[in-house]
Amino acid sequence: MDLRNRVNLRGINVFREALDSGEQRGMLDDLREVIRAAPLVQPETARGRKMSVRMTAAGRLGWVSDRRGYRYESRHPSGVDWPPIPASVLAVWHAVTGNDRVPDCCLVNHYGEGARMGLHQDRDEGDFSWPVVSISLGDEGLFRVGNIERGGKTESLWLTSGDVLEMGGEARLVHHGVDRIRFGTSSLMPKGGRVNVTLRVVDHGETEQHPVK
Repeated sequence: MDLRNRVNLRGINVFREALDSGEQRGMLDDLREVIRAAPLVQPETARGRKMSVRMTAAGRLGWVSDRRGYRYESRHPSGVDWPPIPASVLAVWHAVTGNDRVPDCCLVNHYGEGARMGLHQDRDEGDFSWPVVSISLGDEGLFRVGNIERGGKTESLWLTSGDVLEMGGEARLVHHGVDRIRFGTSSLMPKGGRVNVTLRVVDHGETEQHPVK
């Protein structure tokens, strides 16, 4: 892992090509095990609209969305427990954040051809002092960043396989999304597509630790 090539996008740290090709392949293999244990589902909004991204999770909690709204649950919609977060993913969290606190949720998003994610805030967590760490694998995705308040000018950046983001501090609650992917731009996934891994602390649980940043 190499975190030296860092750019800043509206307060978000973007570590370009932080994971080399071998690390990417190893992490993708680990995520396939997560998906086997807790299969991808296509969530829907409270209004019943199907999202274009398919999701699953690992860790103590998983983020879910259905007609009951957005929330964290301790089990997959099928009723099975969420699998543990792979060590390869945790290594990125620890390297980027610099602390030993294990995230509660590892959300895994799969973008197929035509999938996108509208501008949104990550605000279902109980403590916004912890950063959100995001890992990109596979096809390039056009990442768009707005403001804490809805509206106003936005900026965009193409994320490539192996890029890692850290959203913390004043950038923790900025609106962000993925407008589109360049399907077939990466050889990591033979059938194409993009996998995004997002690591979050949902609450303090039993720990007394606090962020070092």
